[in-house]
Amino acid sequence: MTHGGGTVAGESPDKAEEQESSKETTPGGGGRDPRLSVLREPAAAPSSTTGAPKGSPVQVDQPTAVFKTVAPRTPEDDAPVADAADAAETDETDAETDAEAAEEGAGEGDRLRAAVAAWVASGDEEPSEPSEADEAEAADAEAADADDAETSGEDAEAESDVEAESDAETDRPGRAVPTWAAGRDGSGTDAGAGESWFARKPAAAKADEEPEAEAKPEPEAKPEAKPEAPAVDQPTTVFKAVRPPVVDQPTTALKIPPAAPATPATPEPAAESTSKFVPLRTDAPKPAAPAPAPAPASAKAAAPTPVTPPSLTEAERTKQQPMPPLPPLDLLAELTNTPPPPPTPLRTTLRRVRIWTPLVVLLLIIFAIVQFVRPLPAPVLTLSAAPTFTFEGGELTMPWPTEGQGAAEVEGVGSLGTYGAQKPAPLASVAKTMTAYVILRDHPIKGNETGPEIAIDKKADDEAGAQFESTAAVKEGQEYSEKELLQLLMIPSANNVARLLARWDAGSEAAFVEKMNAAAKDLGMTESTYTDPSGLESTTVSTPLDQLKLAKAVMQYDVFREIVNMPNLTVDGIPGRIENNNKIILEPGVSGIKTGSSTPAGGNLLWAANTVIDGKERRILGIVMGAKDARLLHEKLQLSIDYSFKLIQQAQKDVTSAAVVRKGQVVGYIDDGLGGRTPVVADKELKAVGWPGLKVNLELTDGGKAVPHAGKAGDVVGQVSIGSGAGKVSAPVSLQTDLAEPGFDKKLTRLG
Repeated sequence: MTHGGGTVAGESPDKAEEQESSKETTPGGGGRDPRLSVLREPAAAPSSTTGAPKGSPVQVDQPTAVFKTVAPRTPEDDAPVADAADAAETDETDAETDAEAAEEGAGEGDRLRAAVAAWVASGDEEPSEPSEADEAEAADAEAADADDAETSGEDAEAESDVEAESDAETDRPGRAVPTWAAGRDGSGTDAGAGESWFARKPAAAKADEEPEAEAKPEPEAKPEAKPEAPAVDQPTTVFKAVRPPVVDQPTTALKIPPAAPATPATPEPAAESTSKFVPLRTDAPKPAAPAPAPAPASAKAAAPTPVTPPSLTEAERTKQQPMPPLPPLDLLAELTNTPPPPPTPLRTTLRRVRIWTPLVVLLLIIFAIVQFVRPLPAPVLTLSAAPTFTFEGGELTMPWPTEGQGAAEVEGVGSLGTYGAQKPAPLASVAKTMTAYVILRDHPIKGNETGPEIAIDKKADDEAGAQFESTAAVKEGQEYSEKELLQLLMIPSANNVARLLARWDAGSEAAFVEKMNAAAKDLGMTESTYTDPSGLESTTVSTPLDQLKLAKAVMQYDVFREIVNMPNLTVDGIPGRIENNNKIILEPGVSGIKTGSSTPAGGNLLWAANTVIDGKERRILGIVMGAKDARLLHEKLQLSIDYSFKLIQQAQKDVTSAAVVRKGQVVGYIDDGLGGRTPVVADKELKAVGWPGLKVNLELTDGGKAVPHAGKAGDVVGQVSIGSGAGKVSAPVSLQTDLAEPGFDKKLTRLG
């Protein structure tokens, strides 16, 4: 083999070529794969085999191993070459030896392949008996060890020089001295043949373990010293042996049968140097060390025994990553050593049922709790009786005038009907009803009060003597109460007093007119327009239905009802008795309200009458406008009175009462919002005011109190009513049976 362009000293070219050829058989072009090495200890090597019995296999539990390369030297390495003839003879001998070694190596390689194949097939079976070839190989190893011991004793100084050079070479990263280059003599004989056929320790490591030799005087310089073999910078030892089968596993221990003891024979030179594999740590217990075999006679007694470092006594354990957790069913099957049953549609369905059933049950429980604690809906009173009631007797027939327009109604019950065009028309003195309403609204009078004192101004005094209009004989400087002035306004229909009250209330007549129109709007009189407080102007217009709205509002004041029902009046400062122009109040049951007449308006009368129904007075309101079928103005006014009186008489005759709800009648029920219904009954008879053909509506309410969720029979929970306003009649209602809160089943099944 060449290194750095030269041939290793002591080897013939043929031998180097043989080593190169053997080196190429190694996978990857380098040293042999330590995972495929067959481990075997030499038979009787005292330096490295004392820890295990002879022929026992060594297992390696590591993908990588430490190779100790031992490179002993022989005395022939330092002997000078005698002469050219001896060198030629040596070369010839080397050639013959190499040929024999090649034949022997080939045979041994075949046997090794067969052993590896047998191990792979047999697994962990016991190793077979050693063969003759193995015995011969063990004998060769013993002889080589003996030669190695002699060499180490005689040439300690030379070996120290070589080891120092090897240490210098191996100090460089990634380089080591191969054993085949450091352990051959000039004749091509492998000095390390006595070692195991695996890797030996490097020279530097061997030097550290062996005891230091005694210092010797440097030998005299030899004239023809053999040049030292150059160190080979390789990280691992190159093994030139037959390549075993490749096993693709990171950690594989190869077991081969132990070699049989060989008959001592003359050691032959090995084909190449071998190395010894030393594991870092072994998991198997270390057997007791046998007694070392006696060294050959040629070995020297002073040969030191190499010591194995403690760090290399055990192989490093490999570690595996933890397996991922198994599914619950698979883990249970593994623990019970029972495999899960094969999946089938039925098992899959049952498995899903077992998984989803607890979830569904939990959701149902949560749903039930939520439904139970949710607030209950508010109970509601619902009318179950007929919502309307129709009075018997056919249709009502009223004696409506043939001219003009008008309307009538029963307060709080409904309308008796209308006639005419129902369009805005002049009101004449009927407009003074709005003037009195605004004054009482702004300055109300209660009970026996008369209101503030109001002084008569000069304008009112001047207007008192006006012709072609009704006035009151008041004088400037006089003072009258509010009530007295309202009497002069409504009974003799004094225009000068209407203007006086307007100035007193609003500061001016124009401002008061604005207040009159605003009040009309508030009452819903959408077709009425006021332009003066007295109604003298024909531009003050309204309709019958608007005037009935005003009549209902102003008749709520007690003082006003009292004034309009007075047939005459006596006032201090005014001579004589003042008569009421509304002569209809003299008729039974008639109580006002205001007359009005003018050429544009004709005869007008806004009236009020009373009728007693079931011991209670009912007010009837009506108006007649545009009575013109007369030549004189006072005749037109009288004509309007006559029309109105006929209407009042018919209304008083036809307005009656009827029992709409009887005592104890079920009129409705309480709906608890969850389907429960508890009936309610009227506590007394309920009569409605009406006339033939009238339809009235029933209404069931809570009477201003909250409907309870629970109660006892007879508890009042509301009222039933008919009509509205002043004509509204009501009767209390109570529970017919006990009222209980909804049960759990209703709470659970509610959706709203």
